[in-house]
Amino acid sequence: MARGEHYYIPHFERYPAEVKKHTAASYALNQKFYKVAFLSMDGCARDTRAPLGTLETLTLPAVPTVAAASDCLKSAIFNLKSSSPRFDSGIIRVEVPILQQIDALQWLRSQGHSDAARCFFSTRDSGDSFVESHEDGNGHARDRHRKIVSVAGLGSAVFFRQLHPFSLQDWLSIRRFLNKKCPLIRAYGALRFDATSSISAEWMNFGSFYFMIPQVEFDELSGTSILAATVAWDNVLSWNFEQAIATLEATLCQVSAVLRTNGSSHPAVVLQQSHAPDKYSWDSAVKKALKMITSEKSPLVKVVLARSSRVMTATEIDPLEWLTSLQAEGDDAYQFCIQPPESPAFIGNTPERLFHRHRMNVSSEALAGTRARGGTESLDLVIGNDLLSSAKDHHEFAVVRDCIRRKFESVCSCTLVEPNKALRKLPRVQHLYAKVTGTLQKKDDEFMFLSSLHPTPAVCGLPMEEARALISETESFDRGMYAGPVGWFGGEESEFAVGIRSALVGKGIDALIYAGTGIVEGSDSSLEWQELNLKTSQFTRMMNLGALLWQ
Repeated sequence: MARGEHYYIPHFERYPAEVKKHTAASYALNQKFYKVAFLSMDGCARDTRAPLGTLETLTLPAVPTVAAASDCLKSAIFNLKSSSPRFDSGIIRVEVPILQQIDALQWLRSQGHSDAARCFFSTRDSGDSFVESHEDGNGHARDRHRKIVSVAGLGSAVFFRQLHPFSLQDWLSIRRFLNKKCPLIRAYGALRFDATSSISAEWMNFGSFYFMIPQVEFDELSGTSILAATVAWDNVLSWNFEQAIATLEATLCQVSAVLRTNGSSHPAVVLQQSHAPDKYSWDSAVKKALKMITSEKSPLVKVVLARSSRVMTATEIDPLEWLTSLQAEGDDAYQFCIQPPESPAFIGNTPERLFHRHRMNVSSEALAGTRARGGTESLDLVIGNDLLSSAKDHHEFAVVRDCIRRKFESVCSCTLVEPNKALRKLPRVQHLYAKVTGTLQKKDDEFMFLSSLHPTPAVCGLPMEEARALISETESFDRGMYAGPVGWFGGEESEFAVGIRSALVGKGIDALIYAGTGIVEGSDSSLEWQELNLKTSQFTRMMNLGALLWQ
C-alpha cells in the first residue's frame, strides 16, 4: 500500500488472525478489481470445448452462526490462495454448513446496496432436492436428499452473456462448469423473450441472455443453511487463478455477517405513471388481433399481448424490498431476482414453471385462463367453476396444453399429461392447469428441449411465428427478459420458470411493470385490460398512487 493511502476494510475485526495480517497489504490491489466493473471471467469469451481441469466442492465442518461461517470461509479461501492449482482451468466451491435455517433473501438484503451482480431464486413446491454424499459412522459413503428453499448470490465467479441468441455453443460453455458431483454449483440467469428483437437501453446489460455462477452464495435449506464461495479460472479465457482469487477476496470484503431485520416497508410514492400501450392503443391492438384470428386468410389462433407500465417514484425503489413483499404472498410460486453489475434488477413472482429436469426426467405445465379469487369460500368455488366451464377459456387453455404436449413428444421418448385440466389457485388469481412429463433421450437434449418449449403459447401465441410477428409489429416497448425463461442450470438438475408477473426495478429507471393476456376469438379488450390490472396488482399494492388513477 502506498504511503498516505488509507482504505476502510469492512468487518476487518472479524477476520482470522492469519488472514488479518495479509489483508491490509493486499486490499489496495483488490480494490483495482473491485472498482473496474466488478471483473469476472466471461465463460463465453471463446469457443472452448475442452473440459475443465477440476470441478470440486470442499465442505467444511458445520458452525452455529453466519458470523462463524464467514470467518471459516475467509480462512479457507486464504489457504486456497496459498496453494498453486495443478490445472490451468477449474471451478472450486468452498461451503460452510450453518446449523440453523436462515432466510436467503434476508442475507442478500443485509449486504446493502452493491453494484456487484446479484441473483435470487426461490423454489416452488416446498423446495427442490439435491443429493449430498457423506460418510456414515462406519466410513461408508451414503447419499442423502436435502431440500433447498432459496438461493441468494453476490458477485459472479463466471458469467455468460452475449448479444446473439442463446445457442448450443453457449449452453455447452455453461455446462463446462457444471457436474453432477457438485450439485450446488449452478448457473442462475434468464433469456430474452425474443432474442431476434432489438435490445433497448434498460435491458442492454442483460444481453440476449445472462447467467452467473455466484462468487458468494447463501443457500437456505430445510432446517439448515450454507454459506459458500466459488472460484473459477481458465487460462485459455485469459482469467487465471490469481485473478479469480483476488476478485473473490474483494467480494468477501464487502460481505456482512450481520443479518438485517426486515422492518416494515413504506409504499413507494408515485409521482407519475404511464402505460405502453395506453387504453386507446390497447383497444386498437386487440381489435387488430381479433380481426386476424377470425380471418380465414390468417392461421393465427391466439396471441399474447403485453403492457409495460412505467412508474416514477419520489425515492428509488429497493428491488429486494419489493421482492420481500412478493415473497410474503408467494405460496406456490417462484420468486426471482437477476441483476448484472451496475444494472436494474429483474424481479418477479411467477406461478408458471417452464420446465424442471432431474437427470433425464423433465416436466412442464400448461397454465392459461384467469379469474380473481373469491372473498369467501363459496364465492371462490363459483368463480372457479365458471372458469372451468368457460368455452373461451377452455379454448385458450387447450391451445397451450396441446402445444406443450406436442413439443414434449418431439424430444422425449415418452409423454404423459396428468391432470388433463384442473384449477390452480394462487393468492390473488386462479388459472386452468395441466402437468406434462416426459423423458429425454440423451443429455444434450436439454438445450433442444428448452429451445423447443420457449416461447409457449401462454406467453406468445399460436402459431408461434405468426404470433411473435404480430407482437413485434404491435408492441412499442422491449419485453426484454419479461415472459422469457428464468432459472438455473445444474449438473444433475435444472429448473426454469416463465418470467411473468415481473418488473425491472432500480438504477434510474424507477420501475417498469409487465403483464400480458391471451387474445383468442371471443376476447373483450376492456376485460383483458382489467386482467392486466389484476396481474400487476401484486406490485401496485406496494405503491402509494396518491391522486393518480391506475387505469
